[in-house]
Amino acid sequence: MELLAPAGNFEKFMTAMHFGADAVYLAGGRFGLRAFAGNFSQEEMKRAVEIAHEKNKKVFVTLNIIAKDKDFEGLDDYLKFLQEIHVDAVIVADIGMLSYVREHASILNVHVSTQANIINSYSAQLMAKLGAKRLILARELSIEEIKLIRESVPQEVEIEVFVHGAMCMAYSGRCLLSNYLTGRDSNHGECVQACRWKYMIREVSRQDELEVQEDEKGSYIFNSKDLNMLVHLQELKEAGVDSIKIEGRMKSPYYVATVVNAYRKALDMLPQKATKELEAELLKASHRRYTTGFYFGDENKQFVEDSMPVQESEFVAVVTRDSKDGFVEVEMRNKFALGDRLEILSVVDDSFNKTFVVEEIKNSAGDKLEEVKVVQEKVLISCKYKLKAGDILRR
Repeated sequence: MELLAPAGNFEKFMTAMHFGADAVYLAGGRFGLRAFAGNFSQEEMKRAVEIAHEKNKKVFVTLNIIAKDKDFEGLDDYLKFLQEIHVDAVIVADIGMLSYVREHASILNVHVSTQANIINSYSAQLMAKLGAKRLILARELSIEEIKLIRESVPQEVEIEVFVHGAMCMAYSGRCLLSNYLTGRDSNHGECVQACRWKYMIREVSRQDELEVQEDEKGSYIFNSKDLNMLVHLQELKEAGVDSIKIEGRMKSPYYVATVVNAYRKALDMLPQKATKELEAELLKASHRRYTTGFYFGDENKQFVEDSMPVQESEFVAVVTRDSKDGFVEVEMRNKFALGDRLEILSVVDDSFNKTFVVEEIKNSAGDKLEEVKVVQEKVLISCKYKLKAGDILRR
């Protein structure tokens, strides 16, 4: 199965590449459902495609807004650009957008987004007849239902499913809470995640408000847990899934590194199930309590959850050059000092999850430092393990 990772900006794209993604999905300045991600300029997108193809990997570009007529303005030029830089596919959510792309940019592969809510074989068959290369199924399906859809469409039509990250309280993202409460259109990439807020109720004939009590943390009646299918990848493979997708274009580079690394290692050890060590990795990135969602008919599949995510580890630095002579150059992301014990997130198997104590720090002038407290300052630190540029240090 293909491992598909989020790339909210160029740094996250490079992180996903480094830690083993087979493909990434990203957006330009328009037409995508993450308007407040960093997103890509046309120059950055062109460079990303070049880098991915050099590594025999793929880039998919989102055109997945729920489009009105006015939203098609400028689309012709954008499609021409995407064809010229040879993106591997575009992701659409709207049947009109699918039709438009097939008519005006016929050489582009088209993937149908989870926003299209494909939850039955008949919808899947129609999308395939309309020219969809891949169907990204709704999150609300069980593995048995996925099997039925897989059997209903030609084998050359690929099946993609989400395996990790935030879930939505509406059918695969078709939600208008953000529109109603703030005027920011969730289906045009501007969602404020109003489902994560804390709510009160008031009976219409009374003036006082009552909290909807759930637990000591508060009431988050729309708030979902996070999806986590790390230990169930073999079941998805046997169901005929071609691509597994990680949610998170708005998440940090550290999140992308940690989650992509865990799923890469888990995929590579199939049919063996992911180890407890890899399961623990996913606790080190920002997350809410985990669930397998709708895949196994779990009655406790989503709600209720605290609005604030947690993580067990802190992103300290990113490696900027391969280690050499017992030192490694890093770029600081959170303060650290002599004597701190750091853990390694590395693509080098012999270094992955190893810890070491920082015994020496030198700045660019060669001066010795006791601590590093300037964000993105580059320093040399002592480390006996082999590290590659792009690896991460955490605490």
